[in-house]
Formats: sequence, C-alpha cells, structure tokens
Amino acid sequence: MAKRRQLFEGKAKVLFEGPEPGTLVQYFKDDATAFNNQKKGTITGKGVLNNRISEYLMTRLGEIGIPTHFVRRLNMREQLIREVEIVPVEVVIRNIVAGSLAKRFAIEEGTALPRSIVEYYYKKDELDDPMISEEHITAFGWATPPELDEIMAMSLRINDFLTGLFLGIGIRLIDFKLEFGRLWEDDQMRIVLADEISPDNCRLWDLKTNEKLDKDRFRRDLGGIEEAYQEVARRLGILPESGPNDYQGPETIQ
Repeated sequence: MAKRRQLFEGKAKVLFEGPEPGTLVQYFKDDATAFNNQKKGTITGKGVLNNRISEYLMTRLGEIGIPTHFVRRLNMREQLIREVEIVPVEVVIRNIVAGSLAKRFAIEEGTALPRSIVEYYYKKDELDDPMISEEHITAFGWATPPELDEIMAMSLRINDFLTGLFLGIGIRLIDFKLEFGRLWEDDQMRIVLADEISPDNCRLWDLKTNEKLDKDRFRRDLGGIEEAYQEVARRLGILPESGPNDYQGPETIQ
C-alpha cells in the first residue's frame, strides 16, 4: 500500500500529495453527508462509483474544450489531479425545480423552469454555505469580474453538454453543483473545472418515472442508494466489474 502525505480530508474525498510537483491524488470515500454535515452515513461502494463516473464526465467535458483539473484515474478509488487554488464559490445550475428552490419559493418539485437558473453559494461549511450574489463575490475578492464571466460561461456550456448526455441515457439533469479553481502554469493562470461530477452533487431523475438516482435517496431516507448510483454508472457504460471494496486507499503518513 502506497504511503502518501495527507493534505486535506473533506466530507467525501481525501487529498494526498501527488507523485509530481503541481499534482495531487484525490481519494473517493464511501462517507455520505447531507444538510451541511448534520446527517452522516456510509454508502457502500460510493467512492468507487463516483471515481468512475467523475472520470468519465470530466473526460467527456475535456473533449469539448472544458479545461479541468483531472489528469487520469489511478485505481478504483483514486485519481490524479492538478493542484489548483479553489475559488470559494459553489455554482449551482438549476433546470427543474427541486430541493431548496422548491422549499424557498413553495413551488412543486418537478416544475420546469423557463430557463436555467444559476445561483452562487459561498463555500464555507461553518456558515452553512450561504447564497451570495455576483456583487458579494467581486466585492470580497473571491473572484474577479473576468473570472466570474468565465465561470458563468463555462457553467452554462457544461450544463448544455451534460443535459444532452444524460438525456441520451434516459436521465433528466435536474440541477447540479460545480466548483472551479485557478490553475497556474508558467506564470499563467486559467480557470478550470475542479472537484467532481457525480450523483453526490447532481440531481438525476429517470426520464420516464422521475425515480431519483442521486444522493437525495440518502437525504430523504428513500433506500436503494447503492443501486441508484450503480444504475447511473450502468447507463453510462462504466459500471466497474470489480467489487466496490477492492481498494482501501493509501496509508497516511504525518
């Protein structure tokens, strides 16, 4: 088992030093959280599935010119990524009313929106990730106006592509969260897509039945969580043939 220095542990992933300068190893856990860490649990095999799903989607986005931090998958639970400076803003793109949007405005879940809505949230767990405006982002220096324009343009392009991709496999992309980072190369900086894209941060409904195929099954105690994640991977054609617990991750050194 490889020994690597752990740099950060989040709710769903662990970051380790990478094999080369400017790289990190991102390890996907089976831990599940909801409501800003108020609800905790484990989804068996989630880390393996999210690793594969995110690899697939990041690769497809790279093929259409979306720059990402993803380099390659290393094994069942790890991928090599470029080290970036995370922009502390979560971008949420909503295509159909669901979740907090339905609650805030007392609109029935499943209501189609006349156009996609983009919302920004300050990435700060201790503050419960409050919703913010473009003015907050630029005034507090979280991103510059040109960076924000680039983030918005990329987010809408990602939404268009993923909406079509999921429709092609009978899944409706209800809403999803994106994170971006600053990648420095030879004194040049560019904004790239970071974090992950998986059923952890996407709402995915079956096109015909509206069955939920995402982390809402955990949030709402609907059961069938592992099966939902597996179904997404199966439809994408990337369901791992190996068992979900065949790789336990690297040994941490201090």
